[in-house]
This record gives sequence, C-alpha cells and structure tokens, in this order.
Amino acid sequence: MRSSRFVISKPAARDAGAISWLLAQALWVGGLWLLHFLLLPAIAKTGLASLLVEELSNALRPLLVGLAAACAGVQVLVLVRGEGLASLWRDMRGQLLLVVLLMAAAYLGAQRLMPETAGLWLMFSYLVMAFCGLLLVLQPVPGSAGAKLHASRKGRGHAA
Repeated sequence: MRSSRFVISKPAARDAGAISWLLAQALWVGGLWLLHFLLLPAIAKTGLASLLVEELSNALRPLLVGLAAACAGVQVLVLVRGEGLASLWRDMRGQLLLVVLLMAAAYLGAQRLMPETAGLWLMFSYLVMAFCGLLLVLQPVPGSAGAKLHASRKGRGHAA
C-alpha cells in the first residue's frame, strides 16, 4: 500500500534566530519573575531570618540582571538580523529591549556607584525590566508569521 505524501504534514520549522529569541526570552523574563514574585517570597515565608533573605536577594538579583542584559542583547541581535537596524526604535520589541538594556545598565551602575543609597532605584529598574519582559512576551517572534501579519497591519494603517 502506497502512502500519500500529503497525509503527514511537516511541522513549521523555526530558524535559529527564532529559537534563540524564545530561549533567551524564557531565561531572562522567567528568571526575573520567578525570583521576585515566587522564590524570594517563598523563602521569606519559610521562617528564615529576614537578613538572610535580604542577603540572598542582594546576591541573586545582580546575577539575574546581568543574565537579563545578556539575553536582551541576544534578542537585539536577532531582531536586527530579522527586521533591520531601524526596528530598534520603530518596533515595540526594539523599544522594549532598549529599555531593558538601559535599566540593566542603570541597575548595575547604581549598585556599583552608590550601594547603600540605591535601594529604591534598584527595585524600580528591576521591576521595569520585569514588566518590559512581560510586554515583550506578548509580541510576535521576529520572522514568524505573526510578525509578518503585525507588520502588514502596521503598513496599512490599522491599529495593532
């Protein structure tokens, strides 16, 4: 019995850029949200000393912000490769990534330059990165069918 080649469809293959985009996004956005909204509150509720929880927070947050900056840099490269350099300031994904990189630099700079007085600024920049990541998750992957539909709607003047 002969099988038809149309019976089994091939899944849509993703290119390396789309896979890199999704992996980097999962690492940094998921990491920021997991640490701040799940891990640290759970550790605090276990009854550990608040000073110990604060020390864990002070040790883990800068590492995660550095990871977020590196992963956002990978996403910038994927976006520029797929959509062009102008997409950094014209596309919402590019604008969000630039804000994330700026906030990561501000976080790490404030932590180095004024470690005792920068508490509120550190929390502000961390939360801005987390919410920019959340908005970025809602955007289509560069080069995907959703991104092409988004670009075509934008080009025709429809609200996206």
